[in-house]
Amino acid sequence: MRGQQLSILFERKRPEGLLYVCEGGPLGTIGLPAAWTSLSEPPAERPLTVEMLSELAALVKALKK
Repeated sequence: MRGQQLSILFERKRPEGLLYVCEGGPLGTIGLPAAWTSLSEPPAERPLTVEMLSELAALVKALKK
């Protein structure tokens, strides 16, 4: 179904993220994770590094004090 536009019937919030339930024509309804659609958030500008994670850990530690 790549490249096709589907009508979104409703959204469901799932632990793994947002799920769009769409009209799938002869397939009936179809559930698509938001990450599989053009509605998902764009990828990060740069990959996550060990240095970034270390800085994040330090920030969380400081906030807990």
